[in-house]
Amino acid sequence: MAAEPNAADERPEHGSSMGLDTSVAHPARVYDYWLGGKDNFAADREAAERVLAATPGLRIRVRANRAFLARTVRYLAGEAGIRQFLDLGTGIPSANNTHEVAQAAAPAARVVYVDNDPIVLTHARALLTSMPGGSTDYLDADLRDPERILAMAGNILDFEQPVAVMLLGVLHLVRDSEDPWGIVERVMAAVPSGSYLAISHPAMEINPGQEEAQRRYNERVSTPQTLRTHSDVERFFANLELVEPGLVQVHQWRPEPGDPTPEDGTSAHGGLGRKP
Repeated sequence: MAAEPNAADERPEHGSSMGLDTSVAHPARVYDYWLGGKDNFAADREAAERVLAATPGLRIRVRANRAFLARTVRYLAGEAGIRQFLDLGTGIPSANNTHEVAQAAAPAARVVYVDNDPIVLTHARALLTSMPGGSTDYLDADLRDPERILAMAGNILDFEQPVAVMLLGVLHLVRDSEDPWGIVERVMAAVPSGSYLAISHPAMEINPGQEEAQRRYNERVSTPQTLRTHSDVERFFANLELVEPGLVQVHQWRPEPGDPTPEDGTSAHGGLGRKP
């Protein structure tokens, strides 16, 4: 299927003013295309369509992941009483950003977004709106350097009070050799008892065509992905108490009326864990 024309095509093909190379697909822009966004370029759309050809239901699974974000944040800001959020791997702003959902339930909530993508940085202003009494901030940093992130976030968040660490659709961009489990462990070691960890992660084993989709994706993007199994993702929650219903497919985690449900019944792994 050919990608539809996009207003972004009017931008310089190498985006020098933003420090971007738009001739190579980038994960944040590919994801934006799958969500139906406009902040993507020809290379991103071509890579996205190659993956869609292998997994035709991917678009609704991506929307299901976005709905999972909204449900977990509503639970955290509501039932769990969390007032601080550290959103790692923010991506391009879309509907139901973390601060919008959190501050709708708790106007005093504080949210820190973290990403290392220049195109996300150009949209950071959209992430900095806040309800009176609350606050939002954006840090330009890499998930692979958690100590730097924690040092910067510590100027905004109170690490003596519970924090919700959000890692939604980002850990698959960290290779096994870069030890994503160790990165998560180091972040969670810095937050106190009563904090939470939310993860969604593309699954390797629950959807036919995923392995081929991963191969096609990695041929075109600047940052390759590593899909993981249920047991691989479960390791991220070591020493945490999983909130019911546990580690499930994202569309199965406390679904609400009207949420996207993939026709083939499969989506990413998703869960929420509490630090005892």
